[in-house]
Amino acid sequence: MLEIFNYDPSMKILVTGGAGFIGSHLSESLLKSGHEVTILDNLSLGNASNLIHVSDKVNFTEGDIRDKMLVNSLIENSDIVFHFAAALGVQNIINNTLESISVNIEGSEVVLKSAANYNKQIVIASTSEIYGKNIKQPLNELDDRVIGAPQVSRWSYSDAKAIEEHMAFALAKSHGLKFITIRFFNIVGPRQIGKYGMVVPRFVNQAIHNLPIEVYGNGNQKRVFCHVHDAVDALMKIMIKKDAYGDVFNLGGNQELSILELAVRIKHLTNSNSPIIFKEYGEIYSSGFEDMARRVPDISKIQRIIDWEPLRNIDQIVNDVVNLK
Repeated sequence: MLEIFNYDPSMKILVTGGAGFIGSHLSESLLKSGHEVTILDNLSLGNASNLIHVSDKVNFTEGDIRDKMLVNSLIENSDIVFHFAAALGVQNIINNTLESISVNIEGSEVVLKSAANYNKQIVIASTSEIYGKNIKQPLNELDDRVIGAPQVSRWSYSDAKAIEEHMAFALAKSHGLKFITIRFFNIVGPRQIGKYGMVVPRFVNQAIHNLPIEVYGNGNQKRVFCHVHDAVDALMKIMIKKDAYGDVFNLGGNQELSILELAVRIKHLTNSNSPIIFKEYGEIYSSGFEDMARRVPDISKIQRIIDWEPLRNIDQIVNDVVNLK
């Protein structure tokens, strides 16, 4: 049994990126549990409409995580920080590479150093992109990173998040930073948008409007999807586990399927007349784009730590996305 921090049921919690997809769901859950929630978001990827049900309950600050004075003031007055603010999405990273690098490295440095200086617990959102194109599957937390050449801009996101993880470990060593790093694998559900390449909301939007469902590549690439509510359940459990701090955890689902199977499933569940078509990556992204044939998380570590299981299957995920369109 893991040791639990002295737990205050009404903690002050800061969520950077709290108007985003995962951050907004997490903020709602924290509020329901009786915590006081402050959100910092610049609304570049997040959306105020994600907080419409709790707008009168959260303390919302519109601002940038690179603003040191602002970040310091918010972290100083918090008990726990969830650092979810980031530039993400394959299409966004490719189109805005320099700004994405700045946000993900400089911004994270500001947040992590502030948490260390004020001796605050922090949960950091990382990504399965950390592993790059490692062909060893399933991937566990100690597996190597296999990253493409710098000429391929998509890998800048993986590199930036790896630097963020390095910073957390370095600050733990030098300043005693109490951190947990969570590597998310394809978290999906209501409020996620397909604008920057997220496949489930993109397929659902195409299907419900009877537009062609566009599968990139041959569709044989395999992924595992996790409902955002399952992910939030895990975050709520792990944030108070003392022995989890200073460590890294994969967080994802347990139902593997190909992207083509996903397209067929979504077409069926939405009773869509959409044709399924295939597009080469070069038609969508820059030339030289690289994708992974298979990416599957080993989630045994987080399952063992917090006695957690992802409960919702792909049909439930799709139906929840459809019902909120």
